[in-house]
Amino acid sequence: MNLALWIAAGLLAVVFLVSSAKLFVPKEKMAGMGAASRWVEDFSPAALKTIGALELLAAVGLILPAALDIAPVLVPLAATGGVLLFVGAVITRLRRGEKLTIVVDLVYLALAAFVAWGRFGPESFTG
Repeated sequence: MNLALWIAAGLLAVVFLVSSAKLFVPKEKMAGMGAASRWVEDFSPAALKTIGALELLAAVGLILPAALDIAPVLVPLAATGGVLLFVGAVITRLRRGEKLTIVVDLVYLALAAFVAWGRFGPESFTG
């Protein structure tokens, strides 16, 4: 179980790290990256930078606290934050009618919920 949680957390951390590019890529360039990135048109540049910063914090929070054994309770908190980010992504996709691209967000949402549940559980800080 611990290995599955590490794999899920690692995958999510990579996804969040790649997504945090919103901090550095201009809104116009992101909107031109394809149909899956058109959602950025609904947000201001400041909101996109905030989302990018939250994603960067989630990436760090999913791995470093457990790997360094410093405040490992931050891992399930980061995963819970990831759940909230993906709920927002799903809502945005539904509002925009992007039903084909919502599947990936739902998979990531399930992974984040799995990590949050697994790391908050009774055996979460052993092994």
